[in-house]
Amino acid sequence: MSFSQDVWQRNLALYNKTLALPFNQELATGSLNKEAFCHYVIQDAHYLVAYGRALAVCGAKAFDADDIIQFTQGAKEAIVVERSLHDGFMKDFGISKADFENTPLTLACHHYTAFLTATAWSESYPVVLASLLPCFWIYAEVGKDIVSKSIANNPYQAWIDTYSGEEFNEAVKNVLATIDRIAEHCDADTLEKMHKAYTKGAELEWLFWDSAYHQRQWLGLDQ
Repeated sequence: MSFSQDVWQRNLALYNKTLALPFNQELATGSLNKEAFCHYVIQDAHYLVAYGRALAVCGAKAFDADDIIQFTQGAKEAIVVERSLHDGFMKDFGISKADFENTPLTLACHHYTAFLTATAWSESYPVVLASLLPCFWIYAEVGKDIVSKSIANNPYQAWIDTYSGEEFNEAVKNVLATIDRIAEHCDADTLEKMHKAYTKGAELEWLFWDSAYHQRQWLGLDQ
């Protein structure tokens, strides 16, 4: 069994919980609260900058030239997408530059980006790669489910369409192929670290969507 097959099975229950989150279900039906969606878009833009940095570090730690190209290109794409949010969805949904700049990271976004950054700098290439995988893979799989359920004239259709892009899904396949190739040469201790890093990332994916739905900031500190 490949690493990707194993890690997916180990975390299948968590994936199903993520799939069932109200944010994702209501996005598909077009009934998601606009404020919750705007909250998500702002936090996603913050997140993508940190994700791009982590991908760049991953590329720097990569074992061969092809992997360096793969993840430094991924870092560039993360920033390109972040900028497109400002020119596209933020403008479409009335989110100004000032709104974005004056909105700090939520607890969920801060926790997730801190985890990715710390892992990128402190862990080995295989573990860093495993920590980054949930954002690629879970996002793609949840997206396929949302695309299949989306109603006609969905106000969020343009966003939903980004889930189903052929280029993104091809990138996910390539990352899975890379991590399986790398995992074949890892010892048992490294593989276990990879599993733990993936699970933590998957938990934080769940938390990110759940936090957006409830528009949480810093829990008890929210006023």
